[in-house]
Order: sequence, then C-alpha cells, then structure tokens
Amino acid sequence: MNSDTHKLVILVGSVREGRFGPVVARWVAEQAAAYDGFEVEVVDLAAYDIPLTLPAESPKHAGDAYPRPSGMSGLTAALAAADAFVIVTPEYNHSYPASLKAAIDWHFTQWAAKPVAFVSYGGAAGGRHAVLHLENVLTELHAVTLRDGLAFPNYFTAWQDGRPLDPQVAGYAKALLDQLAWWTAVLRAGREAAPYPS
Repeated sequence: MNSDTHKLVILVGSVREGRFGPVVARWVAEQAAAYDGFEVEVVDLAAYDIPLTLPAESPKHAGDAYPRPSGMSGLTAALAAADAFVIVTPEYNHSYPASLKAAIDWHFTQWAAKPVAFVSYGGAAGGRHAVLHLENVLTELHAVTLRDGLAFPNYFTAWQDGRPLDPQVAGYAKALLDQLAWWTAVLRAGREAAPYPS
C-alpha cells in the first residue's frame, strides 16, 4: 500500500442466520474499490470468536496488553491497520446487533482518531435507529463519525441480484466516499504528525 492509499475496513456487523449484511457489504466494497485511494477489506464478524464476557481491565488502559482471545486476533489486526471504517449494520429492536457492540467493546485505540461511515438496512426506518446509537458509542471511543451515510429502508424489496434497485444510490455512495476520503487523509496525517491524546 503506497502513501496515497488508505486502508478501508468494511465491517459486517450482523452474525444472524440468514443475514443480508454480506450482500450489502459486497456492494459497498465494489463501490469503494472503484474509488481511487482506498485499499478495501471486508471484515465479517461471523468469522471471529467474540465473547460477551470481557476482562476486568479496560482496553483503553491496557493497550496492547489487553488479553483478547486468540480467535479475535485477525479482527484486532484488521481494526488496528485500518485508516477508515464503513460499518454495515441492520436494525434489531431499534438498535444495532449485540455482535457489533461486543466487537466494539473489545477494542479502544483501534477506533481512535479514525473516521467511521455507516451503511444501514432494515424496515421502514432503514436502520437509522441503529446508526444513531452507534454514533454515540463510537464518539465515546474518539472515532469521528460521518453525518452522511446510506440507509436502505425495506431492503427486502429494494434490492435485486445483489444490487439496490434505486439508480441514484451509486451517487449517494460516491458522496459518502468523498467525505470519508477527506476525513481519512486528514486524520491519518494528524496521527502521523503526533500521537492522538486520548
């Protein structure tokens, strides 16, 4: 990866049986791969061991010594290497999945001073309640959340053959990636200039 390329991790937040998240993530990855300047990696939480029981010490204070399960090492490495994130999330009971909260809570410094964009899907609200909750959580971890995201209401009728039916959605994705690229460059330059004072 050259200095002009930024590592973008697209995180599939649901591990539910029959989930739609991987379909959305593949499409988002396709849009991001066509966008100059991102090296894209899709990270699926279903591929990792993410226990709900946490160690007594906070990952903020433990740093690299935080005792994570060996089955989580690939996830931790991907989050640490990322310059930016797109979180793909459904909405469960007006919030986001427990799997995503667990993955977030097992980490701290991996999120700090990095931009996070959201792509959500659900029923009538399109996952927007989940995103509102995620914005609060990730702000606490010193991430920079983007205002503009993508939401897919009634995704079960809005997609066909792995693609959204609305022809305008690709333009909305481009706008999201424009903002994400700007924040990614600015925040990486800041992190390289001086450690973030978390």
